[in-house]
Amino acid sequence: MLSVATWNINSVRLRVDQVIRFLEEQQPDVLCLQEIKTIEATFPHEAFEAAGYVYRAVHGQKGYHGVATVSRIPLREISRYDWQDNGEARHVGVELLGPGKGLILENVYIPAGGDVADREVNPKFGQKLDFFERMTRWADALDRPTLLVGDFNVAPLDCDVYDHKALLKVVSHTPLEVETLQRLSDAHGWVDLGRKHIPAPERNYSWWSYRTYWQGKDRGRRLDHMWASPELALQSTGHRVIEETRQWEQCSDHVPLITEFDV
Repeated sequence: MLSVATWNINSVRLRVDQVIRFLEEQQPDVLCLQEIKTIEATFPHEAFEAAGYVYRAVHGQKGYHGVATVSRIPLREISRYDWQDNGEARHVGVELLGPGKGLILENVYIPAGGDVADREVNPKFGQKLDFFERMTRWADALDRPTLLVGDFNVAPLDCDVYDHKALLKVVSHTPLEVETLQRLSDAHGWVDLGRKHIPAPERNYSWWSYRTYWQGKDRGRRLDHMWASPELALQSTGHRVIEETRQWEQCSDHVPLITEFDV
């Protein structure tokens, strides 16, 4: 059995105690973190060592973005893609060497895309679409069982947001973003594990704004995802959303996901 988690932590140094609590309570074998907001030298390695997560692949930058994969089973780093050609640290890939040996795990933090869904007036939106298009060409050539996880910053289904009609023009749920994400999905035949195990239209949010969450309004979006190659998806046995972390003090605006595999 292998368990893999993903979590946009929104600063690993600020929330390292929460991450360690999560690891102690949930015991995933591997955790993929996004938006770590630190370089490798200042990543809290000691805390993860003490918790038993002695294998790490950290691709970070100072103050922004950044991804890290931490594990209690052996792994080796195999990739650091720069999908925007701008030096931002948004992707790290590893190969598992212990349980699940040979499995490729790609950890990605896709840009939010700014506030206006028009690449002509908002370059960030265009960069987001281009990011997906480059990943699509990459996915089309994959030939090994792969797990792609992270903050995709798109809620694809009508039921993946609290109000489909109200959010059709809001970045993260626009038809253009959904179509672009679908092309990435089709390129490799990815299986959306969140919806394999929690079928639509069942509620399955992973992100809430700080403001509306504390107003007691369940205005969530499913922005975080775990996708598997078809053959790997057949081995997934369960998927959970750890929503209670949203109640923790100084929490991230995202919650973790965990998928178990019989490998």
